[in-house]
Amino acid sequence: MEHEISSAAAPHLSYPQSELPDGVTTLERPASQARATSLAFLRFEKRDLRATEAFLSDFGMMAVERTDTRLVMRGANESPCIYVAEKARRSRFVGAAFTVAADCDLTCFHGEPGARPLTDAEIPGGGEGVELIDPAGHPVWLLRDWGRVPPLPVRAPIGTDPNTPIRSHRINATIRAPVGPAQVVKLGHMVIQTTRFPEMADWYMAHLGLIPTDVQYLADGSPALTFFRLDLGATPADHHALVLVGGLSDELEHSAYEVVDLDAIGQGQQLLRARGHRHMWGIGRHVLGSQLFDYWYDPDGFQFEHYADGDLFTADYETRYSPLEAGSIWAWGDDAPAQLRGKKSPALLLKVAAALWRGRVSLSRLKLIASAMGKPARPWL
Repeated sequence: MEHEISSAAAPHLSYPQSELPDGVTTLERPASQARATSLAFLRFEKRDLRATEAFLSDFGMMAVERTDTRLVMRGANESPCIYVAEKARRSRFVGAAFTVAADCDLTCFHGEPGARPLTDAEIPGGGEGVELIDPAGHPVWLLRDWGRVPPLPVRAPIGTDPNTPIRSHRINATIRAPVGPAQVVKLGHMVIQTTRFPEMADWYMAHLGLIPTDVQYLADGSPALTFFRLDLGATPADHHALVLVGGLSDELEHSAYEVVDLDAIGQGQQLLRARGHRHMWGIGRHVLGSQLFDYWYDPDGFQFEHYADGDLFTADYETRYSPLEAGSIWAWGDDAPAQLRGKKSPALLLKVAAALWRGRVSLSRLKLIASAMGKPARPWL
């Protein structure tokens, strides 16, 4: 018997904050101490810098510094770097760096617990900065007067006027995307899972002036996942620069890097497969943010996303709210991997037990999350 798809395939349901149903808790923005203008770069510690560089080069980044103890990679835009790795005995995510508006007084943060000024020599590309510690223990760098470098050439998007049964623009011409890495233009966003969702959401809004673009809530109306964008005023900003996901641990889920178009994603996938790198998920299109995506694992299992064609919003766009469900992760493409949908496994059960024992999450909230993510995302498959 075939599955009925009419209701399951309905458009994603969301509400503007001004039209929320009763019982949904809003995520209120506190007054902010600074205004972030970009997600600058991510910091890692890595056991094998050569293997890391090989993956990142095939992924579409370019090395600007490599020594026995440090690796610095850039994209094609004007940022001096988007990825920094220090040699260490074990591989781990360290933290993120954001640029802030030029009028930000960084000294106002010096009295915070764990805060310390950064020297010009510590910052790839130079500038002034301060290191803060978020509620989950991640170091967060705020940078002012960060350096700029000449951008690299980026090819024009291919197929911007596609031929369709209704209108045909491309006559006596072909589409031939170059074969090679999907050239990374910029670092777009990072996704952090946290056991301290309310504290982390409040902290990042208060310290970076981030705006909730989309908030997803559980059956009790409490927010559980939020996509935050930069407040750039009338200048359009990416749908999200930071995503916070309420979960069982405090860790980086993935980082995402923008490429020029779908053909770059597709040709990049071919090269990464040919070089023997481990694919995770894609190609597909997300719902919230609308990006075309393709996910890969680096040699240590960290998740990296290529994306293109994402949504942009100005600061006056009203926050939207929607129920949390597995089907809201992607619009089309292969079924999401088990780890994204919370499939039961011995490793997951150990995480649950540890989180409960440490008091990081309540049993009632776990049941709500399991109920939300346990529903079939694609009932007709």
